[in-house]
Amino acid sequence: MTDLNKIPVTVITGFLGAGKTTLIRHLMANPQGKRLAVLVNEFGSVGVDGNILKSCADENCPEENIVELANGCICCTVADDFIPTIEALMALPQRPDHILIETSGLALPKPLLKAFDWPAIRSRITVDGVVALADAEAVAAGRFAPDESAVQAQRAADASIDHETPLAEVFEDQISCADIVLLSKADLAGDAGLAAARKVIEAEAPRRLPILHMEEGRIDPRLILGLNAAAEDDLAQRPSHHDGHDDHEHDDFNTVVVGLPEIVDPEALKEAIARLAREQNILRVKGYVAVTGKPMRMLVQAVGERVRTQYDRPWGDQARLSQLVVIGEQADVDIDAIRAVLLSETAGA
Repeated sequence: MTDLNKIPVTVITGFLGAGKTTLIRHLMANPQGKRLAVLVNEFGSVGVDGNILKSCADENCPEENIVELANGCICCTVADDFIPTIEALMALPQRPDHILIETSGLALPKPLLKAFDWPAIRSRITVDGVVALADAEAVAAGRFAPDESAVQAQRAADASIDHETPLAEVFEDQISCADIVLLSKADLAGDAGLAAARKVIEAEAPRRLPILHMEEGRIDPRLILGLNAAAEDDLAQRPSHHDGHDDHEHDDFNTVVVGLPEIVDPEALKEAIARLAREQNILRVKGYVAVTGKPMRMLVQAVGERVRTQYDRPWGDQARLSQLVVIGEQADVDIDAIRAVLLSETAGA
């Protein structure tokens, strides 16, 4: 049984744009009587996800309980960033009942789980469970999923592809480490897509896992909190591509932050982002944009060609500064070309 004196932690992992922040917002709104704390690890220096979560702070999860780590991937900065941050959360005047950790989309969860064995925190904290999110529509389409038929199809279409991509390894490690898998964006995938995605996950998982689907991050918190997995004691059942290695690199990915002037036409910006996905294989775009005549800032979140925007809150005293975080595979990130596309589209709006 889990030591009742230990604070349970839920690690929420998943590929870029799978919906981790949306899920945490739902959990913050439905805490089941628990006082929550949140640690969010950004990939890139602009704290978009942390800013989103802080805007949802309330008495059950006040703003001081929401901490951002933007100095690098959390699984690579354990000693410098993760351990001190966890100790600070446990030392809050009102101790949290449960801690949620949102990893970056490129994080490997197993090195993070190993950190919970550190003497400084092992007696005071436990991993209640690892929740892996997967974009059902993307998985069903064979993206980030190295099942044999998809690999063979890729080889037939492109003779230069003769190995799994780094994205596939990230996907595999996240599924292998999970206690439960959530298929997000079920409405976009449809019944056939969900069935196809489920088969991919089942083939990838090293053991039988619960696989549930959800829309807009909505799921009964009782299904994913209180798993009592003590995952830090169960590492052998969670295989990783990086087992036996002391560290790993994320050099296959690159991030650029693009500043923009105020824009007139949000639709033109959305088309520019979709164009980046088509022409430069950009994986993810997120950030805030100032729109002329609008007192509220526009939140932009894109996964591939799927671009979503919403006005989330007034700029207020904050400078109307537009910044987009653009993430792509290293070979595809041409900073000048990205800026040119975004600036030409917005300037022509």
